[in-house]
Amino acid sequence: MNYRHSYHAGNHADVFKHAVLLRMSQLMQRKEAPYCYLDSHAGTALYDLQGDASGKTGEYLDGIARLWDRKDLPLLLQGYVNSVVAQNPDAQLRYYPGSPQLIAGGLREQDRMILSELHPVDAATLREHFVGDHRVAVHQRDGYELAKAFLPVAEKRALWLLDPPFERGDDFDRCLASIQVGVQRMRQTVIAFWYPIKDERLLREFYRQIAGAGLPKVLRVELTVRPADTSLGLNGSGLMLINPPWPLWEELEEALPWLASQLAQSGSGGWRLDWLAGEP
Repeated sequence: MNYRHSYHAGNHADVFKHAVLLRMSQLMQRKEAPYCYLDSHAGTALYDLQGDASGKTGEYLDGIARLWDRKDLPLLLQGYVNSVVAQNPDAQLRYYPGSPQLIAGGLREQDRMILSELHPVDAATLREHFVGDHRVAVHQRDGYELAKAFLPVAEKRALWLLDPPFERGDDFDRCLASIQVGVQRMRQTVIAFWYPIKDERLLREFYRQIAGAGLPKVLRVELTVRPADTSLGLNGSGLMLINPPWPLWEELEEALPWLASQLAQSGSGGWRLDWLAGEP
């Protein structure tokens, strides 16, 4: 396990992923009933954008930095940017919250978090960050085991972020298998599965498998900052959303064109929003 998210914190993929994830959490909290948030590859809670790792790559400059002072944010992005601002009380962008801290910032007393992180240093940092918070449990373990280990949850409502580092060639297969286990164990689980877009041709088989996997509602959401078939690296990223809460897809129709135009790195950015299964 060599991946460290600190090198990529706050980049265009984080902006896209975290804005959607946080909005899903907010929409689920419209009901008073408790819910459990699960994070399969949690990383750490807070990243120093001026530290050695982020400072070396500077990826956040083409991500969160482009939204930092904007006053014309679509609804879906407002809560996300406010959550980042809350970590920087001097109004200077330095600290970026990872997914655990983003969700924890709005966690209610009746809600709960289960965080899984395999890297020993990051798991220890995460555990220290949340020490004393009885709502948060941190486990140093393989994130692909999370669904089998913890679903179904006692709260009967769950939001699960599946966000692997994609260090192996079989990660798409492992993710699909993990999603199927999760749905089998708790069909109403709301799942956000993040994946990189580096070569769209390599994704076609995965799309076909997701569409034919017998899952409930599946919304495909993608954002690209460069043409998807270039060989420059991470051209964009996608989220497969299983059982997304209403009216998320309507808010995405407004936010995605704006976000694609603001984060584009070569020409114009692109986006896609469509249903692969169970369109409401």
